[in-house]
Amino acid sequence: MDLIIIRHGRPERDEREEHEGTADPELSELGRQQAEATGAFLLDEDIHHIAASPMRRAHQTALPLAGLRSLEVELVEGLREADHYSSSYVPEDELTPDHEMYRLFTEDPMAIFEPHGGVDAFQQTVVDSFEYLIQSNAGRRVAVFCHGMVMGVYLRSMLGHRDPYKLTADYCGIMRVKASSSGIRSVASVNETAHVRHLL
Repeated sequence: MDLIIIRHGRPERDEREEHEGTADPELSELGRQQAEATGAFLLDEDIHHIAASPMRRAHQTALPLAGLRSLEVELVEGLREADHYSSSYVPEDELTPDHEMYRLFTEDPMAIFEPHGGVDAFQQTVVDSFEYLIQSNAGRRVAVFCHGMVMGVYLRSMLGHRDPYKLTADYCGIMRVKASSSGIRSVASVNETAHVRHLL
């Protein structure tokens, strides 16, 4: 079966006080345009099923394709982003060196995974989630809308490198994975962006 894995479109900035709960931003206007362009691009791909992280930016990115294909979106808990527990989300193009999130990341890029028990534990959750989709959609083509670190650790699991930041996806960047019944998982492409190049 084939997995078409798509990073969400550009979201709004969402910064809260800790007592206000976790950040879960919606797509920005640009993000909605990226999602619509992605849906139109994938329309003729003969997609049988659509899944997404339950976080708003991923779910909203899936909706244009779901509408065009008349499919429901299955929300998969294990596809949440690594920082889903955080009270702040700042789009990467707005993140400046004087911001606390920038400082924390540069000091320890792996700290984002600590609440999950480390990068390996987070990766296992992601791999298990993709395996669930593979096993329940044998012989089908599935579009999965998720997040940068989810895609990064899934690539890490297949390519064997240690750094989850080694290969990253742009907003609405597409990664394709072939999953055979023998258990082999192979990467066919990483970060296709021609369909949104004018929107990046």
